Amino acid sequence: MEISQPYLLFLGDVHDHLAAKTAQGIVDWRREWCEGQLRLEGCKADCGLPDMGVADARAAGVKTMVVGVVNPGGVLPDHWIATIVEAIEAGMDIATGLHQRLRDVPEIAEAADNAGVKLIDVRHSTQRFATGKGTKRPGKRLLTVGTDCSVGKKYTSLALEKGMRDAGMNADFRATGQTGVFISGRGVSIDAVVADFIAGAAEWLSPANDPDHWDVVEGQGSLFHPSFAGVSLGLLHGAQPDAFVVCHEPTRTKMRNVETPIADIGDVIDMTIAHGRLTNPDITCVGLAINTKALDDDAAKAIISDLGEKYGLPACDPIRTGVAPIVERIKQLG
Repeated sequence: MEISQPYLLFLGDVHDHLAAKTAQGIVDWRREWCEGQLRLEGCKADCGLPDMGVADARAAGVKTMVVGVVNPGGVLPDHWIATIVEAIEAGMDIATGLHQRLRDVPEIAEAADNAGVKLIDVRHSTQRFATGKGTKRPGKRLLTVGTDCSVGKKYTSLALEKGMRDAGMNADFRATGQTGVFISGRGVSIDAVVADFIAGAAEWLSPANDPDHWDVVEGQGSLFHPSFAGVSLGLLHGAQPDAFVVCHEPTRTKMRNVETPIADIGDVIDMTIAHGRLTNPDITCVGLAINTKALDDDAAKAIISDLGEKYGLPACDPIRTGVAPIVERIKQLG
């Protein structure tokens, strides 16, 4: 998979900033690849990039328009198609992380064929996966898990990779979602894998490695989310983590897009260990990553301290305070 830079990030008319988390993740970790953003009327998201139309973006040298949004079901709204076709006719490749394939939209497929541009469906891997085997393999693995969706598992994983490398450790980020694939240039969108092969895909993503090597596997969903628990469980079994970090957003009362109450951190720890022992009996929690974006400095400091003390674990906000305490705990595992 090759995606040409620079990017124009298409935000459509999404109703909140979380819906544009794919675009925001690309901006946060690959800002140098991003030329601008294209927003339709009514868009409530803003990634802080220059607003551009298709013509301006093309004049600026943009090579790929990335559909940088997510929505329930991963479908492409009909009223976005005209803008995508306009970008195609201007000579841009189109890349998306949605479940719906670009080529399944007749207008887009026809325009791409006429213009000779690429349609890139990041979520759909061409790799064939075996079923998971659960056999213990060399190397070490860390998985980020969540009390909900969109709580910071990807950012925590990327911050841990950087922190571990800065500490002289041998670590690699393993992307399991479309944004992570855009950022790292490799990986597999685990939620688009047929259920029987999710664990096998996670094994393929984090194969046998040197004894001191850590795969930092990006988590997905939550074991407690009624929509996505199946994906989270398959990823847990296949990743076979030696360590995991619980990611949590403390201001939420309900899980995203459902009426289910937010999961308790202690329950997440217990459930992750109970299910994780199937493929790694030595699985252990090494820290808490608290997403304090919605809090001021004093409130953030207090909640991080309180939760760390309550659960007896290193706690931090990977973006606000860094991940050094968790990295130190990981190093203690050897």
